[in-house]
Amino acid sequence: MTTSMELQDVHKSIGNKQIIKGLNFTIKKGEVFGFLGPNGAGKTTTIRMMVGLMNITSGDIKINGISIKNNFKEAIRHVGAIVENPEMYPFMTGWKNLKHYARMIPGITDERIKEVIRLVGLEKAVNEKVGKYSLGMRQRMGIAQALLHNPSILILDEPTNGLDPSGIREIRSYIRNMAEKEQVSVIVSSHLLSEIELMCDRIGIIKNGELITVEEVQDTSTENDDVTVKLDLDDNEKAMTILQDQLELETKIVQERVVANLPKSSVPQLVRKLVEEDIAIYEVAVERSRLEDKFFELIGENTIA
Repeated sequence: MTTSMELQDVHKSIGNKQIIKGLNFTIKKGEVFGFLGPNGAGKTTTIRMMVGLMNITSGDIKINGISIKNNFKEAIRHVGAIVENPEMYPFMTGWKNLKHYARMIPGITDERIKEVIRLVGLEKAVNEKVGKYSLGMRQRMGIAQALLHNPSILILDEPTNGLDPSGIREIRSYIRNMAEKEQVSVIVSSHLLSEIELMCDRIGIIKNGELITVEEVQDTSTENDDVTVKLDLDDNEKAMTILQDQLELETKIVQERVVANLPKSSVPQLVRKLVEEDIAIYEVAVERSRLEDKFFELIGENTIA
């Protein structure tokens, strides 16, 4: 898969304090990449270096193979970003806001503006004043603004911040849509781990300015990780005895279901044993290790941002 962005041994120091310590990772074309870390880990500093709002002390960031240090103007034209909350003129319509922004960038046609409006689903609201928009609509308008010049990379810092559940779902849907249909690489920094898990293809976790891991989201649970199994059975007491005595599992009853924790690879053995013992199984629900669990396991803290 083609690489859209590459961080090469990126360092950032302010005075004698080293903020970012040798970041190395790549962003693939058309993927949604989640960037996670606790407060003060260096997420915002890294994003600011990606978009040229902060100088790199050493190392380099390449966008579509172009160095942001050596050829900033050419590199940055491939990037769209919302680093803070999107700012618009509330007394102007969505269309006029986008037209005003388009004047700053050569070559943006009305057709491109209409295309972006369709992409973020604002066709019905684009002729209303932005001051009447909901927070979710303003976020979508900000994404539209960032997409006008047809970037290959979109950087979003807390895109679902302050949104209600339906707004969060909307933004998640548009982000996935952009990545899949437009082949835009999207870098998302967020503190909502459940949303990152639903939205992203890969995640990078940063702590104290260092990259701890980059993982595929579906790989946050492996065959050796423990999972929680909830069983709807016809004889809970008999099942608990079998699981405790023969498989040496700790079990409990929760809402009339037998619950046990065990390695994912051992689940088939558990089911076979219950069938052999003539226990009727109505449902087996397996809950894998969540990104949240993995996150806290890696950073060893109980605060996120």
